Amino acid sequence: MHQFYSPDIEQTGRLPEDESLHCSRVLRLDKGTAIAIADGKGNRFVAEIVLAHPKNTIVEIKEKQHVDRNENNLIHIAIVPTKNKDRLEWFVEKATEIGVDIITPVFSHHAERKQISMERLLKVAVAAMKQSQRAYLPLIQPPVLFETLLENCTEKQRFIAHCYEQQRVFLSSVYRPSERSIVLIGPEGDFTEEEVTNALAHQFVPVSLGNHRLRTETAGIVACHTLEMLRTDWK
Repeated sequence: MHQFYSPDIEQTGRLPEDESLHCSRVLRLDKGTAIAIADGKGNRFVAEIVLAHPKNTIVEIKEKQHVDRNENNLIHIAIVPTKNKDRLEWFVEKATEIGVDIITPVFSHHAERKQISMERLLKVAVAAMKQSQRAYLPLIQPPVLFETLLENCTEKQRFIAHCYEQQRVFLSSVYRPSERSIVLIGPEGDFTEEEVTNALAHQFVPVSLGNHRLRTETAGIVACHTLEMLRTDWK
């Protein structure tokens, strides 16, 4: 059964225009076909197409299922955008499939990209949510300066991954699955020593993601997967 995304499906009974086009023209689904719909807020629906139209596909909801999640242990990855925008989009895609809850692009001193298409990142996340059959769409927050993120951070568990030769602990050894967490992932040139010091002053714990140096987007995926696996085991 094909899955579509419609954040207001219960109110409108219609697929958004881009989803309508995909449904009727690309997949060539017609009246009477059963489809799955996610609203990105934890609800999944089984619906039947009443009218297949490239701009305005109308459906009738047959079944609703709510997928619960623990709002107290959400996973937040704050990542410095990569120079190559495709690598950032790859991270968003894979992190969405794995189970990330919040993604925040962060502009640090060594950030090589200063502009981000939020619309494009959202489209990537929506596609990944549908492909992986998720009920929740990750919250992709607007880009923020490194210092601003530190000052406004609300997560109880705060981690910063860096490559400096100072005492660090493996992320898997200090993560507590019962609490919200945020992991800061730096750029290819790493965070500056001043940024690391500033993060530590804001109660961030310096962590290692393994014995090898990783690309930014790879480090983000490793951090996300590590936390999701431990969170899943805890459930």
